[in-house]
Order: sequence, then C-alpha cells, then structure tokens
Amino acid sequence: MITCIIIDDEPLALELLEDFISKISFLELVASCSNGFEATNILHQKKIDLIFTDIEMPNFSGIDIIKSLEYKPHFIFTTAYSHYAVEGFNLNAIDYLVKPIPFHRFLKAATRALNLITEKPETTITNEHITEPDFIFVKSEYENLKVNINEIKYIEGLKDYIKIYTGNRKPILTLNSLKKFEDKLRQNNFIRVHKSYIVSINHIHSVQRNRILIDEKRIPIGISYKNEFIKKIDC
Repeated sequence: MITCIIIDDEPLALELLEDFISKISFLELVASCSNGFEATNILHQKKIDLIFTDIEMPNFSGIDIIKSLEYKPHFIFTTAYSHYAVEGFNLNAIDYLVKPIPFHRFLKAATRALNLITEKPETTITNEHITEPDFIFVKSEYENLKVNINEIKYIEGLKDYIKIYTGNRKPILTLNSLKKFEDKLRQNNFIRVHKSYIVSINHIHSVQRNRILIDEKRIPIGISYKNEFIKKIDC
C-alpha cells in the first residue's frame, strides 16, 4: 500500500483526486491539504510515500513545497499550467498531469509511482486494482462540469466543438474532439456511428434502416461505421 497526500487550493480539484484515489486499491489517502503549510506539517509528522501537488498556490507553491523538504517522498505535479513541466521534471517528478486530468492518465501516473516505490518494472494494472469511474469532467466555459456517463445519450461533433446531450440538462458545449471522447467512452457501451455522432447503445429507442432514434432525435448511420455498429448491437 502506498500512502499519499493531495495538496491543492481548489476544492473541486481536491474532490476529484480524492475520488480517483478511492478507485485505486494500492493508494491510501492520508490527507487532503488546501495549502502548503498544512501539508508540510503532515509531512514532518508522518511517513508519506507519494505527494500529488498543484503548483500555483498562494504563498507556498508546489515547487516550493518540494524544495523545502529534507526527506523527499515521490511526487506528481497536478496543475493547469504546462509551462512548469521542465522545472517539474528537473526536480525528478514522477509525472506531470495537466488539468483537467482524465482518470486513465491519473492511473498511469499512479502505476508508475507504484513501480518506482516497490521497485517493480512498469506493468499494466489489472482490473482487480481499479473500478472504472462512472463519470467524467467536461470543461465548459469557465468551469469543469461533472457528467454521469450513464446519463449521456449521444454526442454531436461541431467542427472544433462537441455537444453532449443528457437527459437532465441542456446540451453541454465544450471545445474538444469526438475522437477523444470515442476513446474515453469506448468501454461504456458507446459507439461512433457517424463522423459527427457518438451514441450510447443503452439509450437507443430503435434503429430504422440508416438512422438511430434516441428520444425524438434521428441520428444518421454513416456507411463506414455501419458494419461495426451492426456487430455491436447484434452481439
């Protein structure tokens, strides 16, 4: 078991990382700290194996925290700013995660930490260690919205943006690509059916020749996607 702490001045970021850590069986969360002073007190009192820390925080940055420690646990930076990456790796950070952080990327960094701390070669963590998250965070305008995966009915591509349609709120518009969401949701019964659409198989009402009906929306099935879609719904 790897003991760890989180340091971040943003409550939403703390909540997200706490949830990620709870889904990984080899991580034990000792404390969530909203500032560096609180964190250093804990680090001086307890043996911690791994630190997840933001960088830009008032008074005491994540880089300052790491530099101030005589005994340095392994650490991973979690930040919204990519321009600190070089300095972060110069401090021997295990990884550098840029917000918003997807679960699969967090898991990869945690796995790397496990292998380093236990002196094992890097391996892929099997399903017994994790539970796939049932939600995603989507950046829309000035906030990160938590969206339950089972509420997503379909996703529509609009050039540089996508629209996410759910059952309980207006469509979410976000600057992103369908390809990214196709990869992210592939294991959750979602499938690409057109160059402009990804659908949830769970929410399909009917299939009418070359169209899918979800609620009152008729979604076209592209020729190049039809065979894979038919295989998926026939299995």
